[in-house]
Amino acid sequence: MERRMEDGRMDAQETADAIVVRGAGEADRAVLQRLWQLFRHDLAAYQGGFPPGPGGLYGTERLDAAFGNPDRALFLFLSGPSPVGFALVRVLDGGGAEDGSGSGPASGAVLSAFFVVRGLRRGGVGMRAVREVLAAHPGRWEIPFQEANTGAARFWRRVAEGAAPGAWTEEPRGVPVRLGVPPDRWIAFRAGSGGLVGSGIRT
Repeated sequence: MERRMEDGRMDAQETADAIVVRGAGEADRAVLQRLWQLFRHDLAAYQGGFPPGPGGLYGTERLDAAFGNPDRALFLFLSGPSPVGFALVRVLDGGGAEDGSGSGPASGAVLSAFFVVRGLRRGGVGMRAVREVLAAHPGRWEIPFQEANTGAARFWRRVAEGAAPGAWTEEPRGVPVRLGVPPDRWIAFRAGSGGLVGSGIRT
């Protein structure tokens, strides 16, 4: 039975259940670049307040470098026809951690960027999307986040506990390219093809 609000909109659980996560490619570049602007704007508050460039836009070099790169995977999140988020994954093959320290796992994946539009947060959309992303790359994962971003910190620790109950680690790692910025927090765990162990966590 459908659960609808009085104005006909789907409630939070229906919205989360209806989210589609699919691989993204060159045809999605323009959409992802626009979502990237929202993502970077959100992060600016926790990464030293970096302003956009002279043209009023944040750089998309890291995103653009992922297209056609076999060591990167892009995912687009859709609610009906509307794009509502994305994920950028770095696939590790022995080259070390995302932060360039060389201390990362011999193989696995790093969730380099993850974004859900604000209007759909805290309703289960993020958890549904990350479950699909983790399931696409079973194995060891590393995910960085900023402790000052308290909502993200809670979310990622819940993701880790859902994926590997009691068997995940967390450590601080400095950010060499952002002097004066507090170290990022990095969590690590192993996820199976099911992504998360059936959690009722909603975010």
